[in-house]
Amino acid sequence: MKLLFPLLAIALIAPLSLTAEPTSISVSVLSHDAKFVGSSMGGMHITIRDLLDGELLASGTTLGSTGDTKRIMSDTQERDLVVRTEGSARFDAALDLKRPTRVRIEATGPLAQLQSASTVTEIWTLLPGKDYSEGNGIILRLPGMVVDVLAPPAHLKTDATNSVEVSANVTKMCGCPIGEKTPWLVDRYSVEARLYEAGGELLQVVPLDYTGVHSQFSGAVPVPGPGTYEIIVTAFDPATKDSGADTTTILLN
Repeated sequence: MKLLFPLLAIALIAPLSLTAEPTSISVSVLSHDAKFVGSSMGGMHITIRDLLDGELLASGTTLGSTGDTKRIMSDTQERDLVVRTEGSARFDAALDLKRPTRVRIEATGPLAQLQSASTVTEIWTLLPGKDYSEGNGIILRLPGMVVDVLAPPAHLKTDATNSVEVSANVTKMCGCPIGEKTPWLVDRYSVEARLYEAGGELLQVVPLDYTGVHSQFSGAVPVPGPGTYEIIVTAFDPATKDSGADTTTILLN
């Protein structure tokens, strides 16, 4: 009878086996000063890893639309406003967590414009059984701009000329267009073509003009004569400091 109480005490303090609890999570990526990055731009590649040991807990791509322009781009947003509406781009996952877990959530893209791709990372503490998918879920903010040189094509070989016509497509990271009647007005952005000599010396900086078609910019860039040149088209928003660039090359005989 004397052994009963020690055995009972041991039973009371024995650790309970931990059972994993389903934990829903939804991750969206919002372009800085714009909308969600989704299917129209190839989406964003999402990874969720345990912060301590790097174990991959989930991965996938954000799919869906860029969202509701008026709701996202409102000049005055109330606290806790749910900006993510039905169909807005997101990546959903269900994690089995046994204990509160610190995770690294990383988003890379847009996947359809890798020359302008960027990566954003946040650290979150996830609690077993809690819902991280309702409402806005988890939203990461992605800085930058997408610049896609349309002309001249890379490695263009042609006869020497006084100038080269340069054109580019410039958008926000969500693909949202720059234009005269969009929330992303033309006058807000500086788009330039920078001409470099082979070897790196800067020769010219030429502003590119808006063509009247959404996101399209063009201009004539003077060149000094025969040689190999690099042209870098850049875009810059002085207010948000978002910027982007794309590169092409020409070989003049």
